[in-house]
Amino acid sequence: MSTAGNGAHPPNVTMRDVAKVAGVSIATVSHVINDKPGARIGEDARRRVQDAVASLGYRPNALAKTLSQGTSRFIGLVADQIATTPFAGQIIHGAQDEAWKHGFVLLVANTDGNVDVENDAIAMMLEHQVRGILYSSWYHREIAVPAALLQTDSVLVDCFAPDSGLPAVVPDEVQGGRTATDELIAAGHRRIAFVNTTTPSPARSGRLAGYRAALTAAGIDLDDALVLPASPEQEGGYRATPQIIASGATAVFCHNDRVAMGVYDGLREQGLRIPEDMAVIGFDNQDVIAAHLRPALSTVALPHYEMGAAGVRVLLGLDEPGVANPTPVRCPPVLRASI
Repeated sequence: MSTAGNGAHPPNVTMRDVAKVAGVSIATVSHVINDKPGARIGEDARRRVQDAVASLGYRPNALAKTLSQGTSRFIGLVADQIATTPFAGQIIHGAQDEAWKHGFVLLVANTDGNVDVENDAIAMMLEHQVRGILYSSWYHREIAVPAALLQTDSVLVDCFAPDSGLPAVVPDEVQGGRTATDELIAAGHRRIAFVNTTTPSPARSGRLAGYRAALTAAGIDLDDALVLPASPEQEGGYRATPQIIASGATAVFCHNDRVAMGVYDGLREQGLRIPEDMAVIGFDNQDVIAAHLRPALSTVALPHYEMGAAGVRVLLGLDEPGVANPTPVRCPPVLRASI
């Protein structure tokens, strides 16, 4: 039956539509519609929301009607690219398992870094009144927090924003760098090179700090000539190999597994054997690389699964949040045959 001319409103009107017409945030619309106790909303804003609801014919969807006390059994996860990367998707896996353990279901939106998609995803999750949102990037870095995240409980995973007031869960880069270096020291090496990335990042500074701390603790003099800059991919490691050999090092800690793969190529080209002539350890545990090099690469794993799970625990108040300083998650060694 046609609805033309009978005053019916178009279907699928959302809180986002109401917020746009009323000139307020989605959170304000949610507070007004759900009559949230304690919400500080001016009478003018409340009236505009009510007028927009009436004019647009907004009706809460069936899911929202079943929600108790304004929250659901959903947790949102908004990611830039981790669902499409070979190992960082473990963040989703860890968050999903932890959420399910506590009676929640994970709603996942992979935005591919598109700001409009990201805003729409967060708006949809707010409309469904998720318990909170995990926001994750595919590599550890400082971010600018989307404003909409501040409208609900949110936790940053594998990223951080110092002035946002949001808790963050990140890999312990310093501990990881120290662990990698400690493994080489434990194998008897005293002259250890470190091929570090040229890209400024928490990984660059943290892993270097860990490397230096391990050497100092072992009574080994620091030698800046052993810290070699390289672009963080296979070609960077390959190009750094002549400097590694010239340094007199017997072992090398590589910023990541791709760099280590390039070092393998460079050492093999010079007729050097791993680990007999040069021990090598990487970082990331990117399985498609590390487990399939010959010999298989010893490395330090980025704890993606554990970060996802920890993010959910922080969101649910089961773990103490790290606001002033992000909560570090240990990076474990994965020992194979290259040391």
